[in-house]
Amino acid sequence: MYETSFRRGWGFQYIHNHQPTNCVALLTGSLVMMNQGYLQEAYFWTKQVLTIMEKSIVLLNDVTDGSLYEGVAYGSYTTRSLFQYMFLVQRHFDINHFGHPWLKEHFAFMYRTVLPGFQRTVAIADSNYNWFYGPESQLVFLDKYVLRNGSGNWLAEQIHANRVQEGPGTPAKGQRWCTLHTEFLWYDATLQSTPPPDFGTPQLHYFEDWGVVTYGSSLPAEINRPFLSFKSGKLGGRAIFDIVHKNKYKDWIKGWRNFNAGHEHPDQNSFTFAPNGFPFITEALYGPKYTFLNNALMFSPSVSESCFAPWQGQVTEDCTSKWLKYKQGEAADSQGRVVAAVEKSGVVFIRGEGVGAYSPNLKLKSVQRNLILLHPQLLLLVDHIHLDRGSTLEATSSFFHNVDMPFEATSIDSVHGAIIRHRDGMYKMYWMDDTGQSEKAVIASTSYPQGYPYNGTNYVNVTTYLRKPITRAIYVFIGPSVDVESFSVHGDYQQVDVYLATSEHAYAAYIFTGETPSQSIYAKVVADRQKFVFDKTSSIGSSSPEEVKDYSAIVEQNLQHFKPVFQEMEKQILSHVKNTASFRKTAERLLRFSDKRNTEEAIEKIFSVSQQQKQQGKTKKIRKATRNDKFINAVPDLFAQIEVNEKQTRQKAMALAQSELPVNEEEEMKDLLDFVDKPQVKQKSVSVSKHVSPHMLTTFHSGTSISDSYTRLFLILNISIFMVLLVLQLSRFLKPKGMQQKRCLYAILTLDFCILMWLYLSCYQSQC
Repeated sequence: MYETSFRRGWGFQYIHNHQPTNCVALLTGSLVMMNQGYLQEAYFWTKQVLTIMEKSIVLLNDVTDGSLYEGVAYGSYTTRSLFQYMFLVQRHFDINHFGHPWLKEHFAFMYRTVLPGFQRTVAIADSNYNWFYGPESQLVFLDKYVLRNGSGNWLAEQIHANRVQEGPGTPAKGQRWCTLHTEFLWYDATLQSTPPPDFGTPQLHYFEDWGVVTYGSSLPAEINRPFLSFKSGKLGGRAIFDIVHKNKYKDWIKGWRNFNAGHEHPDQNSFTFAPNGFPFITEALYGPKYTFLNNALMFSPSVSESCFAPWQGQVTEDCTSKWLKYKQGEAADSQGRVVAAVEKSGVVFIRGEGVGAYSPNLKLKSVQRNLILLHPQLLLLVDHIHLDRGSTLEATSSFFHNVDMPFEATSIDSVHGAIIRHRDGMYKMYWMDDTGQSEKAVIASTSYPQGYPYNGTNYVNVTTYLRKPITRAIYVFIGPSVDVESFSVHGDYQQVDVYLATSEHAYAAYIFTGETPSQSIYAKVVADRQKFVFDKTSSIGSSSPEEVKDYSAIVEQNLQHFKPVFQEMEKQILSHVKNTASFRKTAERLLRFSDKRNTEEAIEKIFSVSQQQKQQGKTKKIRKATRNDKFINAVPDLFAQIEVNEKQTRQKAMALAQSELPVNEEEEMKDLLDFVDKPQVKQKSVSVSKHVSPHMLTTFHSGTSISDSYTRLFLILNISIFMVLLVLQLSRFLKPKGMQQKRCLYAILTLDFCILMWLYLSCYQSQC
């Protein structure tokens, strides 16, 4: 692992889940080796781990909101080991990170991303339904070493008490128990469980680095307890994006090479909605990195190479890899932006701009998405598409997912929609454009290729024809307790007006989409007799933190903390050396990996010192310790020799890493996918409308369906040939002389037949 750390991504790609995981493994090994007296090995490993991890911790200063850009699930993968690292270096080397500003904000990342009911989380980026690891362990760590207010213990108890026992959301077998020991070590029973002061009231929270807004997190799953999330941010998060593009920390960072955004999705301007805590519009979890597998927009016709021509998605799509495209070209500059996010008396307004996530060749001037939560069970979504002059785009296609349950088509008075049937009632959505037209949608499901931990997703695909220069598409999402009686839209160049009437309330939403500087209002909502104005004072700025001063010196200062520990350990080990023979063994152990000739020279010097001391004769017992100290003080500085060897080894390893070919990214990104339990997704057959290219849906399956068919055909042919041979053997060619030979042959043939049948059935069930 030590040698690998110089050439594999986890050694130089910072704030990435593989890095703390492997570094803590190497650090644990170094502590064991140090305790066994193998100081040189332990010194090498410890210095490499601290050199890597201390840089990551400095860079985390730029992540001001406590988030991790890989999302909640992979964030728990990172913090599982990151918190162990912080604990170990404080315990053994007196390096204290418990006051780190990112650590102080990280509780918000865990608290503000939990859906009502404490069973699911925001599933932005590659994700399962909640957490890969913990999060009880991480929460009790935060409470003991950072918060000291009982909130971490309280949230850990809520999550533990509401854990899903069967079906989607249950912890995977390979991850269920691996944080139990750290939870036990870090739990502080003196911190009485206390919910945060705002618990019980829905709160709006904006993660400025992550580019994510959440509303209604960590509440009981009850009627009129909604959850809403929206994502529109910079690739890799603001901190990493700005570090790369502004050339910050240039002594360490050489562009995107030092970061890994492979687990992100092409999901700028995407959202989720869970009225009553029921996941109505969800993310599509851990799947291929395609725009249509997110609640986002695609455009047609494509103007450059596309995965699903004639449709073109966001620039970070990669047609040939499991991972997001992010290293170069247009993808390296991809970004969205949360323009505004504000809540007034339960009415929430969010606006995002996603034009930076699409190719400039599409000539899009604006891809604006507005969300207005009018009622806990009534969400209004308005997409505003502004085409630049010369754009050849003709249509936009929007997608809305539910990873668990299928949608069904519905319509009322020529307004098309979709529903999900749930035991609590029907969850509905309807749509039209700003001219009152409502196109019929494609309602379908899709399966993920082999190699992904989830079967697939169900979705609604709505196509809207574009007019120049401006087109709006309006969507309404309705919970079972709300009965919408009328839905109408009126729009002009500067604004779009939406009128909704339910059995109990009347709503009018005026969304000002124009970019006129004199316009000071984003939106105005009239709910019965109440008026809510969302003006530009709710705008979100685009500031970026300054580079940490003397960042290299900070790392070097922390590296000095572990050296005295090794020097003291060396002194303790040598204090037990009484003669040359025992020192020879000790020196060989301490200087393991060192040059053999240098080791022999050191031993010879010790031998001469030892001989001189022996000639001094016996003295009083009280002076033995002094003589031993003189013996030890006369020993050549083994620690200095270790430092010299470490520098030489590091230089050789770095030179070797630079001379080797780059590691295959598919191999580099391997993680614990095999340990993710697969849920069963209820799927419907795919139906294709004239508005959506059939190629868009069929291309997604073609890569695996062909190989699957060949595999099954191969097994069927093998079975057929086997049966023919069996018949020939029994009828013509086989004439054994004894009954024992017949039984043996029949047993072999039967066993072979069973193996072939088992292979075929296994392959068929796993859709190989």
